[in-house]
Amino acid sequence: MTQTAERPAGEVHEVDLAITGMTCASCSARIERKLGRLEGVDAVVNLATEKATVRWTGPLTVADIVATVERTGYGAEPIGSSDPATAQRPRPDESVDSRTSERPRTDTFVDSRTPDDGSPAERAVAPVAHHQVTRQDDLRRRAVLAGALTLPVVVLAMVPGADVPAEPWVQLALATPVVLWAGWPFHRAAARNARHLASTMDTLVSLGVLAAWLSSVAVVLLGRAGTGMGAMGADASHLWFETATVVTTFLLVGRWMEARATDRTRDSLRGLLDLGAKDVAVLRTDAGSGATVEERVPVETLVVGDRFVVRPGEKVATDGTVRDGRSALDASLVTGESQPVEVGPGSEVTGGTVNSTGRLVVEATRVGSETTLAGIARLVERAQTSKAPVQRLADRVSAVFVPVVLALALLTFVGWWIGSGEAGRALEVAVSVLVIACPCALGLATPTALLVGTGRGARLGILIKGADVLEDTRRIDTVVLDKTGTVTSGEMTLVEVATVGRLPKDQALRAAAAVEAGSEHPVAQAVVTAARSRALAVPEATDFVALPGSGATARIKGTEVTVGRADLFAEVPREVATPSADGTTVWVGWDGTARASLTVADTVRRSSARAVRALDETGLVCYLLTGDHDRAALSVATAVGIPVGRVVADVRPEDKHAMVADLQKRGRVVAMVGDGVNDAAALAQADLGIAMGSGTDVAAEAADIVLLRSELPAVADAIDLSRVTLRTIRQNLGWAFGYNVAAIPLAVAGVLNPMVAGAAMALSSVLVVSNSLRLRRWTPRG
Repeated sequence: MTQTAERPAGEVHEVDLAITGMTCASCSARIERKLGRLEGVDAVVNLATEKATVRWTGPLTVADIVATVERTGYGAEPIGSSDPATAQRPRPDESVDSRTSERPRTDTFVDSRTPDDGSPAERAVAPVAHHQVTRQDDLRRRAVLAGALTLPVVVLAMVPGADVPAEPWVQLALATPVVLWAGWPFHRAAARNARHLASTMDTLVSLGVLAAWLSSVAVVLLGRAGTGMGAMGADASHLWFETATVVTTFLLVGRWMEARATDRTRDSLRGLLDLGAKDVAVLRTDAGSGATVEERVPVETLVVGDRFVVRPGEKVATDGTVRDGRSALDASLVTGESQPVEVGPGSEVTGGTVNSTGRLVVEATRVGSETTLAGIARLVERAQTSKAPVQRLADRVSAVFVPVVLALALLTFVGWWIGSGEAGRALEVAVSVLVIACPCALGLATPTALLVGTGRGARLGILIKGADVLEDTRRIDTVVLDKTGTVTSGEMTLVEVATVGRLPKDQALRAAAAVEAGSEHPVAQAVVTAARSRALAVPEATDFVALPGSGATARIKGTEVTVGRADLFAEVPREVATPSADGTTVWVGWDGTARASLTVADTVRRSSARAVRALDETGLVCYLLTGDHDRAALSVATAVGIPVGRVVADVRPEDKHAMVADLQKRGRVVAMVGDGVNDAAALAQADLGIAMGSGTDVAAEAADIVLLRSELPAVADAIDLSRVTLRTIRQNLGWAFGYNVAAIPLAVAGVLNPMVAGAAMALSSVLVVSNSLRLRRWTPRG
């Protein structure tokens, strides 16, 4: 492979790799360990998704990363590029969250870093999914042949009176294809790992099966084989062909069922990809007549600026802005929002939503990898590749588990041979130990549950950014709710204008609107909307300066006008000092004196009170946090059921961060829920940051969970789903650890024969995956 030029040492790079050849948790742990030894490299390898996410700094290239994986004994291919040497995605320097050294908190649900050559999520899933289907077919063929040949071997070995001429040779002929061809994946993987002085569960299987088969071959070739159940002569030795074939068959069937079940866990992510439109009616100008015509084209050919038509019943092809028409969009497939959203000229729409009624003309603003839907799929897929701390413990256990079992099997063989004087019996017990100890279920316990849980969440508009987030949700006991845009709708309406002296109210409103036109704050937009609704001529403002958390200034016809908090002015006259209406008040003035006050009111979301009750029932303590004055805050708190003692009003952005930090110092584990730029610092400081989907990209970037629904009950749903997913992971790990802890001593004691051991080991993996699949049926309460 051709290597790329060296890069600056401080630059952070990232690549996703499709990994082939992994069969158990020992494999993934080994790859992680090898990659982690490279300077500046942090790698996460997921067995269920058969993927690795590698971040590094320094002069390493993707070719170096791939070569390291291949030297470890596995295959690797960068996802989204045919040239591994150039497939890396450089990223700006990332800060590491203070709460964990493993998770950079820079993921955002709209991400444009991936090259725009089709859906990035499709490129991420396709290689793995294709490999999975191919593996399923191969395992099915091997399992079917093994089953067909194993049945007569078992009959000949264990059914009285089923003797045939030259029976030992018949068993040898039937068992050999099962062991050498059907069981070849086990032997090939074991040999590959042995070349690298490593061992995995395939080592255990291969040694056990080959030991039973080779000992039986030796007995046949030496002419010492007994036949049937009772035809053993004085010098005859027992054949173990039925052990070798039954174990191989059971494990192949288990692997096949496991592959099928694991593939089902990816359905949610692939379902997200299917939400998008396949083609679109684009408006073009006819070269001959100059008339505007519709041309149906594949959605992949859309570019920013194209205008396209969305008829009733059709999906919106990509993110865009409505330029003509009015309709109601069903966003339930994308965000989980149950109520249709009314849109008209100027409204932002999301690709994948369904047009319910009228005809719309939409101008594309994001296409390909930049769309919200592609970003959602990418974020979900990234979360599914991550690992919870509890899984890292399981991986470390698996890494040392296999060598310990090999030593234990050897000691068991020696001990039984010495104790019983029968090498055949000793071999049977040792093979049982090798087979029963395979840690398949351990490797699948976490990733399968995480795949299903995060995929289910995505379909409900809940984006969980990583496995460690699940641990955070289990610990939280306090929820801090931002008011505007979270508990309330965030849609402000001007309800009162008060002025000083003879200043006309319309003139004060015009001046305020001129300044606020440069701001995206909801209060500013309410002022601007009010001026437009009254058809006022808003003057042009220049030299706009935003004052975060306080207001803004701008110059109007040579005069510097200030709009914002009262403390921005040296003097606030009595006439405007105390607004009579409830809501959020800003003051407008110049020359250091406030000349008018403008009060806007926000409405409490109808579902907010229900959400607060749900959080209370979960055992969480709710606080209300807002930059509004006390009266507005207390009014909202009373409406949703938050006690007055848990309301903090009149806070700046840095105060929100400080309040979260103060609660943490008092021993609280805090979840912060917000939606604006001024919430980003608090979201990052909190033990769990939850961003409302109606908010800004900055808030989404700082959060651990992003809610695509704008309704507050989604917060309780996100916490419930996270806890259910974590509970499923713990159930899986409990079974996996418990199974091995209980079964190995029974095998060492000779209680379990190899056939029963093989069946139990295979079924344990299927049980773990099936338990994870139950999450697909999870539904929000209420």
